[in-house]
Amino acid sequence: MRRATLALDLLLIFLFTAVPIKPLFKAKFLDRWDSIESTFIADGRFLNEHLAHPQWQPLWYCGTRYDYLYPPVLRYGTALLSRIWIPVKAYHIYIALLYCKGIAGVYFLARVMSRSRGAAWLAAAASALVSPAFLLLPRFRWDAQHLAPIRLWALLRYGEGPHISSLAWLPFALAFAWLALQRRSLASLAAAGVCSALVTLTNFYGATALAIFYPILAWSLWITHRDSRIWWRAAAIPALAYGLAAFWLTPSYLRITIENLRYVSSPGNAWSLVLLALAAAAFLAVSLRGASRKPSRAYAVFLSGGLLFMGLNVLGHFYLNFRVIGEPHRLVPELDLVVILASVELLRRLWNRPARVSSRARMARALAVLLVLCSAWPAGHYIRHAWELYPPEPDSRQRVEYRMSDWIAVHLPQARTFVSGSVRFWWDTWHDLAQVGGGSEQGLLNRKVIPAQWEILLGPNPELAVRWLTALGADAVIVSGKQSQEIYHDFKFPDKFSGVLPVLYDDGQGNVVYQVPRRYPSLARVVDRGRMQAVQPLEQANPDLLRAYTTVIEGGPDSPATSIWRGSDEMQVQARVAPGQSILVQVTYDPAWHAYAGGQALPVRRDRGADFSVIDTPPGDYDISFVFETPLENRVGWAFTWLSLAIVAALLARDRMRAVPASDNSSRTKTSSS
Repeated sequence: MRRATLALDLLLIFLFTAVPIKPLFKAKFLDRWDSIESTFIADGRFLNEHLAHPQWQPLWYCGTRYDYLYPPVLRYGTALLSRIWIPVKAYHIYIALLYCKGIAGVYFLARVMSRSRGAAWLAAAASALVSPAFLLLPRFRWDAQHLAPIRLWALLRYGEGPHISSLAWLPFALAFAWLALQRRSLASLAAAGVCSALVTLTNFYGATALAIFYPILAWSLWITHRDSRIWWRAAAIPALAYGLAAFWLTPSYLRITIENLRYVSSPGNAWSLVLLALAAAAFLAVSLRGASRKPSRAYAVFLSGGLLFMGLNVLGHFYLNFRVIGEPHRLVPELDLVVILASVELLRRLWNRPARVSSRARMARALAVLLVLCSAWPAGHYIRHAWELYPPEPDSRQRVEYRMSDWIAVHLPQARTFVSGSVRFWWDTWHDLAQVGGGSEQGLLNRKVIPAQWEILLGPNPELAVRWLTALGADAVIVSGKQSQEIYHDFKFPDKFSGVLPVLYDDGQGNVVYQVPRRYPSLARVVDRGRMQAVQPLEQANPDLLRAYTTVIEGGPDSPATSIWRGSDEMQVQARVAPGQSILVQVTYDPAWHAYAGGQALPVRRDRGADFSVIDTPPGDYDISFVFETPLENRVGWAFTWLSLAIVAALLARDRMRAVPASDNSSRTKTSSS
């Protein structure tokens, strides 16, 4: 494989892919106000304004660790581009670049594994223009506008920017792993580790696809080559990838994410695990019998395994409710990828049939051409209408999502507000505004938010809703009625606060801002220590606990406390504390929160009722620095990351040193011949 030709092909594919999606490079708002891309745009804007790395996200879920919310690569890509363009445009430029890179990655993967330049070009073209998944899953064909490829439609319609960006790194990770395991190249091993880390650092579903494909890849090479050293190298790649991601991929992050899967996906079932085990056993047995010590069949084993397990996961979910973990329907783009690779390999084999019987060879090639031409019809339809996928840019300032957030930014900039639906998704796109909810439930640390949201949105009792709002430190609630421009209309009883809460703003278009009556506007409260220790954890099914808790925090000592955020990781709290009193800070408790006053550390403990933070102090007047400090696991993770970067550099240097003597020997040989 000539490197110059390879680089030229990759560049050409990148540029050709950019033509149909050209409007995405220039787009600001796409008129997809129901899309979750809003949360990633908001996240990129927040990071741009709080670089280099905020430890805490004070705006979502009454506070949570910033690293818990989402993998970092897309965030930083958007934030860094936001130094040049506004965040919404920066986000679209970033995902457009990664989309084009992903199609080039398909070429690279097919070129490495099939060793065919023509097959690689065909695989890349197919990935950019068609979706064989439409034949297997008609509902996606009906949904996709102008038969846009599923990876592009997921990007535009459903806001799957992180997922598709992660998918862009996946073929590079697999291709370099193939080279590393097959040729024992240290540079390829380092590249495989880096690309695998980038897959994981971009999106969970991309990492899931890598976890499915990578063991199949390692097995396909071992069973066909029977070289035991393959397993050592196969273990080194994920170890290196984890080391590179260790600064973020901490044990507590994994625990929180797994626990919070119940909020973003349905649980798996036992029979799916049994079926998966049977499929794995069958695959191992068949490949062992049919491909052992036959290196030429390695790619076929990989493709058959990829088709089996990705098909079982995705198609099994749609037709049999197969489910092990996560949401299998999110992996349709990965199914598309492996079907395209397998189809192209089938066409390559048809084209290259031995010509011993020339008539059969001609028939095979004619069939290959016919199949390609049949696939060209949807591709042609998509190309003719490709730019129609991007509607004229809407006036975002006329949208309810902007108008509500802008009103709060002007009139209640320090308030914590309860918002819902599409207003919630876009809440932090333009301003730093705190809300009770957020945009990434998988990063939720304070789980009291979930029953609170249920009661506020779906419950008929305004008293309980108001008490939940009070318990979580909300100053206002925005209700979007049925006639509102807001898309989801989450409130089942939108009129329940009418006459109960004072109206701060009514836009006359179905959107009302109600004030939540709180004794003091601060997120800090002086409370009676004994009564606070006696409260029980809040439960949705027990309104008496909720009433008791709000009585303690709102009916406590007549001693107002103030709280002011100093950036994202520190709050300044001022209060006068009498004997037997403590300070409640309505910020989610985390062991990494520390309180200091007068150079002395103060104890911080968890509030049993709402999972907030309580500072126990002796009597006196206090000016407290409430600081979130980098957790030990992150500091250890950074050490692993720096070590892994050093290993990558050492592997690249060692590989280069190996190449130099080889070239010297070659020169000497040529000189001797002369």
